Amino acid sequence: MAHYQKKKAVILLQDGTLFWGKSTGLEGEATGEVCFNTGMTGYQEIFTDPSYLGQIMVTTNAHIGNYGVKADEVESEGIKIAGLVCKNFSEYKSRPSADGSLYDYFDDQNKLIISDVDTRALVRHIRDKGAMNAIISTNTEDIDKLKQKLSEVPSMEGLELSSKVSTKEAFDYGEENGDVKIAVLDLGVKLNILRNFAKRGASMRVFPMTTSFEEMMEWNPDGLFVTNGPGDPAAMMNTVKVVKQMIDSVLPVFGICMGHQLIAQAMGLSTYKMFNGHRGINHPVKNLLTGKGEITTQNHGFAVKMEDVEASETVELTHIHLNDNTPAGIRIKDKPVFSVQYHPEAYPGPHDSSYLFDDFINLINTHKK
Repeated sequence: MAHYQKKKAVILLQDGTLFWGKSTGLEGEATGEVCFNTGMTGYQEIFTDPSYLGQIMVTTNAHIGNYGVKADEVESEGIKIAGLVCKNFSEYKSRPSADGSLYDYFDDQNKLIISDVDTRALVRHIRDKGAMNAIISTNTEDIDKLKQKLSEVPSMEGLELSSKVSTKEAFDYGEENGDVKIAVLDLGVKLNILRNFAKRGASMRVFPMTTSFEEMMEWNPDGLFVTNGPGDPAAMMNTVKVVKQMIDSVLPVFGICMGHQLIAQAMGLSTYKMFNGHRGINHPVKNLLTGKGEITTQNHGFAVKMEDVEASETVELTHIHLNDNTPAGIRIKDKPVFSVQYHPEAYPGPHDSSYLFDDFINLINTHKK
């Protein structure tokens, strides 16, 4: 039995649509862009992914919380989503190795969960009408007041959020004297990206997003990496200038997600806000260089314009998303620079794309010779 009263709770969308649910005992309100993730596992990694900052997460899997939380299954130091909407919320954990319950995890970080929502109907609505802002609340008495609060929430389009999740000070990660040195420009890095490089013997220095190109080069890296992160890439023109310098440096450069979008912008391609983003762990991608298919984890609400890629004389399309034919990977023709729109570090999986980390390490080693 739940140790709380299941009070009424509400989710109010920007277009005025209401969906009703129940409070999980965590009271309050949260605002942000509403999005959904179709993954059947890995909820803790989703909730702590910095790329989800400022978003209300709707999980399409029917049960959330049933395996609790574990200290080492995080992508950052805390919950990054604004709030959670789910169907069945399990207050109790059934995994012997869990460190605690999802309820306590959210309670400790003062985050809101509402459950018993018809998430199928909600997701179908978002799919039909597109991504939009929403407010979730356990205060259901005054809908007009909630509408007023929602009207003040800024649109994700044009919003720069990476500065809120980037490290404030540079730090080292991985092998102390690794085979390769990778300078990481942190726009909201997922820890598992750093773990993947460390596993391959790399030394990393993770730099704040405001770091100049010169400062990164003082560390004398062998390769440069641009991370994932939240918000609109078109609102990050200062960072694009730094990425352009990275590309022009002759060092190997690799970008993931936001990093991919900024590399594209630095090459004169444009990005746009998608009607609905890609968020899940089963997105099909085709590698055009090998002809192989990959099942991938994705999390992005913005994408690079395909017509810009096709019109470019310097950029080559390397991967394509098979559901909607959006660019999923590019490389620069005459430079050791490549990027992908998805997450090869996916944890708990799939691992089809982990070869990209090997590709980058090999590129660095070839370049060093």
